[in-house]
Amino acid sequence: MSATVAFTTLGCRLNQADTQALQRVLETRGFRTVPLEARPDVVVVNTCTVTARAELSDKRAIRRAARLSRDGRVVVTGCWAQTSPAEVAALGGVDLVVGNADKARLPDLLAGLTRSSVPRVEVSNIAGARIEPLAAPVKSERARAFLKVQDGCQHRCAFCVVPLARGASRSLAPAAIEAHARALVDAGHAEIVLTGVDLGHYGADLVPRTSLAALLARLVTISGLRWLRLSSLLPAYFTGELLDIVTGSPVIAPHLHVPLQSGSDHVLRAMRRPYTAAMYRGLVERLAAAIPRLGLGADVIVGFPGETDADFAETVALVESLPFSYLHVFPYSARRGTEAAQRPGRVPAATAVERGRRLRELAAAKNRLFREGMRGRVEEVLVLEARDRSTGDLVGLTGNYMEVTFPGPDRLRRRLARVRVTAIEIAATRGSLAEE
Repeated sequence: MSATVAFTTLGCRLNQADTQALQRVLETRGFRTVPLEARPDVVVVNTCTVTARAELSDKRAIRRAARLSRDGRVVVTGCWAQTSPAEVAALGGVDLVVGNADKARLPDLLAGLTRSSVPRVEVSNIAGARIEPLAAPVKSERARAFLKVQDGCQHRCAFCVVPLARGASRSLAPAAIEAHARALVDAGHAEIVLTGVDLGHYGADLVPRTSLAALLARLVTISGLRWLRLSSLLPAYFTGELLDIVTGSPVIAPHLHVPLQSGSDHVLRAMRRPYTAAMYRGLVERLAAAIPRLGLGADVIVGFPGETDADFAETVALVESLPFSYLHVFPYSARRGTEAAQRPGRVPAATAVERGRRLRELAAAKNRLFREGMRGRVEEVLVLEARDRSTGDLVGLTGNYMEVTFPGPDRLRRRLARVRVTAIEIAATRGSLAEE
């Protein structure tokens, strides 16, 4: 009987892409993927370290893996494993710690892993990391496929630990990406999500140099690909060429995630962000004018050292004035090794909590307004692999990143369907299958 493996993934879409890649590699080595509750022989926990709260989630996931796997092996990888391997290894139940630069070695490391009271730590210097070639896709029950085209980051934002966890920016060759994307579509994926730490920097390190716009121009021609969805993109990367294809191609999903972090230029400068509030506003207004019913998301940090009430008010005013469909709001979290961790002017925790509450309330109101604008419309949705837990209905994802639950047969899962949006609730959007 083949060995079994389960995966727990925390954090960003890039981590999800990495987990899918690890799953493909291990399955080609004879492993069979099962749920964590099946008490597998190996559990791989792919961690995040972007905030202190993320690390708490990492710890809970690792403890749960150790509890449920019993006699299995617990492997911890990802960004927290890369930046704090000793801390990870000190947790009870961990058998192997694998850094981001060492993930490709996981099958061989597992083959040589023996039961020991001392966890094995395999964490190389991320500075010398390469981006691994793409493994051939395997049959998957997932409706959407994540495709990592870039890793690492060239920026040094004052608050961000990601360059320490992921290394320098590096890209895959466009021909390899296109071939893999075609294989994913042939395997039944109507949507591909392009991921990267610094996706807009794609191709700048290649010889000959290329760009994200050039890559998209190749990918949108793939027959059978309905949606090509982009992960986070900084405002400065929206060149004329990129704007043309993002706003002009029907294959590019009408959904963009453009990190904001703050609406105050004073705070943006302190964060070392490569844009101003005015630049951000101008880009979003241009995108919203060109893309009907644009799904627009952003990250916002509250309580950055030195953030005043006036700075926060500028953030609120900017958010209120722009057509966001959702926000990810984070209280500032000091990360070891970052510039901001040494900055004076710490904001009291209670103040940061209150600012976060206000922004989340504003985000909820804007999300409700966005969804209300979809009421009565018939939308093409990609039906996800899992039904809604509370209702048992199918779940469809629109191009502009709105989930709609609706009754329907299992045969629609992982396929495209036309759904009419019928009801907008506080935490859900309901629909019904549209007549053909």
